[in-house]
Amino acid sequence: MTLAFHTPLSASQQQAAGVTDPQPLAMADQVRFSDLDTNNHVNNTVYFEWFERLRIRYTQQLVEQGLIDAPGPRVVIRSGSIRYLHELLERENYIVTCRCTGFRNTSYSLAQQVWVGSQLHATFDCVLVLLTRDGTGRYPLPDRLKHHFETVDQAVADG
Repeated sequence: MTLAFHTPLSASQQQAAGVTDPQPLAMADQVRFSDLDTNNHVNNTVYFEWFERLRIRYTQQLVEQGLIDAPGPRVVIRSGSIRYLHELLERENYIVTCRCTGFRNTSYSLAQQVWVGSQLHATFDCVLVLLTRDGTGRYPLPDRLKHHFETVDQAVADG
């Protein structure tokens, strides 16, 4: 299968590429020489760039769909945990995925993954907090956003 790079992949495209559980947002790319470290595999910091790029796209789509007001809140990472499972090498095609797994009143959790074929290579789980534009207080998740998380991402309210 030929992957479409830098374009959201449908569930069927994700499955055809080997992603076992298609996610609401997934995009493909190829490892570049500049992504490599001295061991000729992808540098650990590059994974954060890949996850950040898709996380920003995910949030932009929420704004475009009217689920978060524009200009709306500031969305910041409160915490995160990354797991490196397998190395990636130059010119390998990979897919980065993103979905909301849970939410509270002013925050939500995302699960992100990097796939090469049907092999999971890395995961990043993080909690994002919504703040007012001036950063002085929390910004509540709109009900329409919570509904989207539940119905599209299959996320669970955390209380």
